[in-house]
Amino acid sequence: MRDVLINREPVELFKILKFESLVNSGGEAKQVIESGYVLVNNEVETRKRRKIVSGDVIEFNQEQLKVVLES
Repeated sequence: MRDVLINREPVELFKILKFESLVNSGGEAKQVIESGYVLVNNEVETRKRRKIVSGDVIEFNQEQLKVVLES
C-alpha cells in the first residue's frame, strides 16, 4: 500500500486515479469506476465523483492507495 498525499479534502475519486497514473485519462477513470472495478474502503464504488478524504483506502488494478492529508 502506498500513501497518496492530498493538500485539501475532499477530492473526487476519479481525479485521484488520474493523478496517480492508474489510468490514462479522466474519462478512463470514470469508466473503470462506473464499471465497478474500484473499491473504496473495501466496498465497490461506482460513484465517479465520490468524495475521498484522509484515511480512505482506494483499491484498483491490484494497487492500494491510502489517502493522507498533507499538514
